[in-house]
Amino acid sequence: MKILIVPDSFKGTLSAKEVCDVVGEGILSEFPDAEIIKIPVADGGEGSSDALGAARIPLTVSGPFGERCDAFIGVLGSTAVIEMASCAGLPLVKGKEDPERASTYGVGELILKALDLGYRDILLCLGGSATNDCGCGMAACLGAVFKNRDGENFIPVGGTLKDICEIDLSALDERLKESRIRAMCDVRNPLYGKKGAAYVFAPQKGADEECVKRLDTGLMNFAKACDRSLGKDISSLEGGGAAGGMGAGVVALLGGVLVRGIDAVLDAAGFEEKLAGADAIISGEGRFDSQSFGGKVISGIASRSGGIPLIAICGSVDRDIEELEGICAVFSIQSTPLPFEDAVKHSRRDLYFTSKNIARLISRFKK
Repeated sequence: MKILIVPDSFKGTLSAKEVCDVVGEGILSEFPDAEIIKIPVADGGEGSSDALGAARIPLTVSGPFGERCDAFIGVLGSTAVIEMASCAGLPLVKGKEDPERASTYGVGELILKALDLGYRDILLCLGGSATNDCGCGMAACLGAVFKNRDGENFIPVGGTLKDICEIDLSALDERLKESRIRAMCDVRNPLYGKKGAAYVFAPQKGADEECVKRLDTGLMNFAKACDRSLGKDISSLEGGGAAGGMGAGVVALLGGVLVRGIDAVLDAAGFEEKLAGADAIISGEGRFDSQSFGGKVISGIASRSGGIPLIAICGSVDRDIEELEGICAVFSIQSTPLPFEDAVKHSRRDLYFTSKNIARLISRFKK
């Protein structure tokens, strides 16, 4: 038996590496001679730098609300890998979520440091954000100027995107012109509208129904300002709604491009070479739902599985899922309904038990 274990993290519970180790233990309990290939991955969110094998340079920059926080730049050869979640992520605002106030300014500080260190190939990881500012904080740190209707300069956040009347990029750091900026994007959502950044993602960042409407109005105004001031139409950009609109901001404000995060990670890991001769692939993530088919880890692996059976193990599975789109089967590790805070206490054991059961099932068909 040769089995590839290629999971994302179970957010707030187990890292992708820990998932690899536990699933591997479960498989080896039934197939002690199996060849296990572990490839912990990410799709552009938290953990992407580690999944790519980047070394870390620790830094202190601005957090979501301007407070100083510990962050880092990942270094992979001549590429600087920057996870926006390290200074603008949801875990940093737990219990005080506010997408109308949170800023990506710290991300801009990380980019500046990367430029200072001589990096001109910058890979931004867009995922796990607490923000809804379209990357305006990031761009302002890099020299972009935003003006309101009175001609006053300000740094927009989610709650003040609606006030942008003019965008001026003439003072952007000159080094950006000689840089390649790619953004790993794990969703296909547009910037605004019912499938946009506010309606789909802002509720998990603390937005209630009225806040979502206000944020969406701001996102729409940002798109109009980009069209009016920069001649860039980002209104229907696929992935523009990623990370609170930062997908659109990277394209419009920094001249970057969006790339599917999981593809970048799988390429770096040599996925196709390791896949040769495999009997099965086991992947997984914290929650399996409709978003899992929108460019995230499992869907990315399914598109490159080459016909080898793909099994997904997840913390929970949405009951409305009907079509699995290239996935052989999906298993939830939970055997008993529990609140999240209780379920996480048993996640390692439950993951091992589920993996062991899958191995038992496979063994019956291998005989």
